[in-house]
Amino acid sequence: MDASAAVLRTAVIGVGNEYRRDDGVGWAVVDCLAQRGQPRPLTGVRLARTDGDPARLISAWEDVQLAILVDAAHARPARPGHVHRLRFAGELPSAPHGGAGSHGFPLGDTLRLARALDRLPGELLVYAVEAADTGLGTLMSPKVAAAVEPLARRIEEDLLRHSRAGR
Repeated sequence: MDASAAVLRTAVIGVGNEYRRDDGVGWAVVDCLAQRGQPRPLTGVRLARTDGDPARLISAWEDVQLAILVDAAHARPARPGHVHRLRFAGELPSAPHGGAGSHGFPLGDTLRLARALDRLPGELLVYAVEAADTGLGTLMSPKVAAAVEPLARRIEEDLLRHSRAGR
C-alpha cells in the first residue's frame, strides 16, 4: 500500500445511470461534491460513479474505512426526493432493505459477495433518494433534482464528522 492509499479513508459512490432520469441522482450528488470541492478538495475522499455492478461497487470502496453510497430508490407510495439514510457498521446485515434496485443486482447480494471476499468497508452509509421517474432521459424530476444540493451538504457534514472522529 502506498502513502496516498494509507491516507484515503472514505469513498463517496454515486450509483446509477444518468440516462435513466432520476436514476442519475447518485451521479449528480457525486458531481455536486466534486464541484463544491474545487476551491478546497475533499482530502482523503475518493469520489466515484458506478452503474451498480457488484465488482465495480466493491472496487470503489476498496481500502476505505467509510463508504457512502448514493442511489435512487423505488418506494410505494413514492415521495420523490425524500432521502433515507441507512447506516451499517461492524457486522453488516446480509440483506438491507429491499430487493433488486434499478440496477438488477440487489445491494444485499453485493454485500454478501463483499463479505465472502473479505472486502467490506468498515462502515457503510447508504443514502437512498426516492425516485419519481427512471424512464429514458437525462433530466431528473424536479423534486429529485432539488434533493441533490442539500444531500451533498449533508454528506459533507458526514465527511467532516468522520474525519474529526478519525483524528
